[in-house]
Amino acid sequence: MIVIDSSAVLAYLLGEPGADGVRAALTDGAIMSAVNWSEVAQKVRRVDGWEATRSLLLSYPLHIAPIAVDDAEAAAALWTPGSPLSLADRFCLALGARLELPVLSADRAWFNRPEVIPVR
Repeated sequence: MIVIDSSAVLAYLLGEPGADGVRAALTDGAIMSAVNWSEVAQKVRRVDGWEATRSLLLSYPLHIAPIAVDDAEAAAALWTPGSPLSLADRFCLALGARLELPVLSADRAWFNRPEVIPVR
């Protein structure tokens, strides 16, 4: 089991390098924060219809984790001035930490974090 970041899902949807690895994670039953789900929906809506993408993603055994108070507080604690981590990034990392699972991400800024499995 793995926590999946919105950047990884977007890499899969766009057919970018590493898309096959993301599809494998989705097939195995990845977990995604509701905050990251919202980020994917927002970005897809900018360029395409959401309903087809939503149906595709939900055809996998993808679990959308609700926002928990502990995750919100952990995400807040990850913030530092000048940090490259967005709110969605911090929620993803907080969910991974709470569940003690690695995080799959295509965001190169995360690749130095030990809990992150990079999409390549």
